Amino acid sequence: MRFDWFKSILPRGLYGRAALILVLPIVIIQIVVSIAFIQRHFERVTAQMTRNVVLEISYLAERADTAGDAATARSELRRLAEALAMTVDLPAATDAPSADARVFYDLSGRVVIRTLRALVERVDAVDVSDLRTVRLVMSTRHGPMAIRFERSRVAATNPHQLLVLMLATGLLMTLIAFIFLRNQLRPIRRLARAAEAFGKGRIEPYRPSGAIEVRSAGNAFLDMRARIERQIEQRTLLLSGVSHDLRTPLTRLKLGLSMLGDDPEATAMSRDVDDMQRLLDAFLAFVRGDAMEEEAKVLDPLPLVTAVIEDARRAGQDVVLYAVTGAGAAPMRAGAVRRALENLIGNAVRYGRRAEVSLAILDRAIRITVEDDGPGIARERREEALRPFTRLDDARNQDRGTGVGLGLAITADIARSHGGTLRLGESERLGGLKAELVLAR
Repeated sequence: MRFDWFKSILPRGLYGRAALILVLPIVIIQIVVSIAFIQRHFERVTAQMTRNVVLEISYLAERADTAGDAATARSELRRLAEALAMTVDLPAATDAPSADARVFYDLSGRVVIRTLRALVERVDAVDVSDLRTVRLVMSTRHGPMAIRFERSRVAATNPHQLLVLMLATGLLMTLIAFIFLRNQLRPIRRLARAAEAFGKGRIEPYRPSGAIEVRSAGNAFLDMRARIERQIEQRTLLLSGVSHDLRTPLTRLKLGLSMLGDDPEATAMSRDVDDMQRLLDAFLAFVRGDAMEEEAKVLDPLPLVTAVIEDARRAGQDVVLYAVTGAGAAPMRAGAVRRALENLIGNAVRYGRRAEVSLAILDRAIRITVEDDGPGIARERREEALRPFTRLDDARNQDRGTGVGLGLAITADIARSHGGTLRLGESERLGGLKAELVLAR
């Protein structure tokens, strides 16, 4: 729990996390090298170069003190300063520095000031605020003496070049590493897209590529997809066989019973045959899996929902379109979604008196909600209600017909084939069941 805040700021995508793993060590190494090596190195170089100049400054101060008078000292210092590439004023000019001065970010200037004060006696002020010049004021027997020389004699003038080189090299290596990283992550993203499409019922061409581990995962996905496709094909063959073998004898039974006239036993047997026919149709519909056979197309869900509601109203069902929010289209199988919505509306008006349908088109999903005023389903039994061949007789009123327990299971299967889900809840407005059909966009 203490590190949850840290996890929340980390990248969630594979690209972001891989880039963080790649860039963070480079940045840390750059910082450590810059602080622990470069700064210490240039400080030592600056101190050593300043010590070399200290000898010359001390020599100038000594010759100024040994001169008989100020004029002699000035003449002698002028000759020596020209040979030492310095400028000496004795006495110091009025604009000479009176206190130490440097730019706040000039770290080598701090070393220069510290070294001069430690090694040169009678230093009054050292001014390195001009990054190109060092101005020094010190006391002599003939008054304050100002010495000026180039900054390059006591400090490296281009320490930033190494930093620039490190930064440029780091950016170049990061770019190269990102290109290689993208090539490694591209097969993973292709695998993810193929798996997501297959989860929505679409078959996208996919060929394993990339590293050995990614290829292994891709081959495993292809094997899994092939097994599922074979199972779907076998289920379709089973459908054809059952449809041919059972429908024919049922038709003969219905024909034979119709010839018996109004015999009460024949009428009862006809009802049994009709129930068998209806049960067979429901079982075959579940096995057929329309959601996996129809090709998905990009459609606007509003006309589809409106058409289903109009069909239900023409059939005498009390159904209304309650609300519509958002707009847009999404890939879907119109026949499968129509069938799922018809199942939800049929259940709603079967166990209640009226139903209300709401459509919400969101950024990443389409939510179709069907609410009724029936008895609803208890919270602890909603998951059970989504299983095939489940009949919750004690939760739903069966006085208005018998069910086989496949409507919600088929609807949930259609939702999953569209990358979505079917959620059951309680309608706050009508008091009955609220079924939410969520389809991914």
